[in-house]
Amino acid sequence: MSGTAVEEKSGPKADRRTRVTVLVALAANLVIAVAKAVGGFLAGSPALLSEAAHSVADSMNEIFLLAALRRSRRPADRRHPFGYGKERFFWSLLAAVGIFVMGGCFSFFQGVEALRNGADEELGGYVAGLIVLGVALLAEGGSLLRALHQVRGQGGIAVGLRDPALRTVVAEDGTAVLGVTLAMTGMALHMVTGQVVWEASASLAIGALLVYVAYRLGREARDQLIGEAADPEASGRIRALLRAQPEIDSVEALFTMKTGLDSALVAARVDLVPGLDSERVEEVAVRIKRSITHTVPEASQVFLDVTDRLAREAAQSPAATPESRAATAEGPAATGERGGA
Repeated sequence: MSGTAVEEKSGPKADRRTRVTVLVALAANLVIAVAKAVGGFLAGSPALLSEAAHSVADSMNEIFLLAALRRSRRPADRRHPFGYGKERFFWSLLAAVGIFVMGGCFSFFQGVEALRNGADEELGGYVAGLIVLGVALLAEGGSLLRALHQVRGQGGIAVGLRDPALRTVVAEDGTAVLGVTLAMTGMALHMVTGQVVWEASASLAIGALLVYVAYRLGREARDQLIGEAADPEASGRIRALLRAQPEIDSVEALFTMKTGLDSALVAARVDLVPGLDSERVEEVAVRIKRSITHTVPEASQVFLDVTDRLAREAAQSPAATPESRAATAEGPAATGERGGA
């Protein structure tokens, strides 16, 4: 994948499109939250109040995601030499917590309260509630279509949903569409049968749905925060590139870690063919690092630990003198001090 393609799919241009998508979702959720809350209180509908809590949680989460988009692009500094890319994952984790606490827990509370105390609604309340939910379904559906359109434009589900901000918006909007459908079904069955259990069950189902979505989003953000490896395809390309170098005898270890949405740290321990002097080692290391960055543009930090296997084995043999062991350990071919980054 070329650097231009990466820029289009996960760079500043993609961030601007994601920001517009988040703002569209925020505007829709704010309007819908007010409408649902007013309709829920007037109609005394637990399902509608649950959906209002859901929209409030989504609105707060969109604010978190806007913060993630802004803060994660700050350049590296002395305090954070690998940059601030992981801020994106942190704010996405907060969004997942918000869905769980503000959406899921409140929906469970509304469902249990309706089962315990019942809920009396008049025909006008049912009609007002269903109208509000119908408008909400259109708005949430429009926001979801916008998010899915961006996902498609950024390489499809496998690539587009790597962005935690965009992934959260898609999850929220998809959950909102399903939640509104459940609320409308529960309210309609309550109106037809006169049994509040249908609407209470809808609230409980919405709560369970939100808890599940929050768990999935939180687990993905956690994995990225604690140090997730780069994509297997990228790691495979790096390993193949290293093995193709004539100066490399073997690749002893390769470690990768995502430091942001489109950046990763690469550390490799390689054994060189015997007979290379220190200047040649430095030249080879610089060339290899440039090749890795060109082949895998997200490899923003590359560290090489280059060693001479035969020299190391000789130094570790029982017959080796302390001076030869020290010279091998301190040499640039063993430590990578001149070949590393």
